[in-house]
Amino acid sequence: MIPNQKGFSLLEVLVAFAILALLLGVLLGIFGRATQTTIAAAQYTQATTLAESLLNRVGHDLALEPGALSGATDNGFSWELTLVELDLADAFGTTQLPAIPYRVNVKVLWFDAGRPRQLTLSTLRLRLSRP
Repeated sequence: MIPNQKGFSLLEVLVAFAILALLLGVLLGIFGRATQTTIAAAQYTQATTLAESLLNRVGHDLALEPGALSGATDNGFSWELTLVELDLADAFGTTQLPAIPYRVNVKVLWFDAGRPRQLTLSTLRLRLSRP
């Protein structure tokens, strides 16, 4: 090496490029994972909003009777709503209850990068008994 030489040697430049390439690979992996996580969170939020809106419709737009309903949205979500009458007469020691309890389940299904995903929400609703 010449003592008055200014600048970097070829070896120093190659080592710097290798370090830079490794760091860029790690950073791109981190940003890619963050993007996937953000998309998954947005899809879970949409699924939760759909399930909650279906639960809110039960007893208003949708009849509170045993059975099942299903459907799909334009943005790739499909849903299934089931209503099951619960028999609590034995628990209370009477055959006539003032209200009939129903378990309402909503299952929302969608695909995330080719993988099936699902979200299930449940609640109880009461329908007043007829005298």
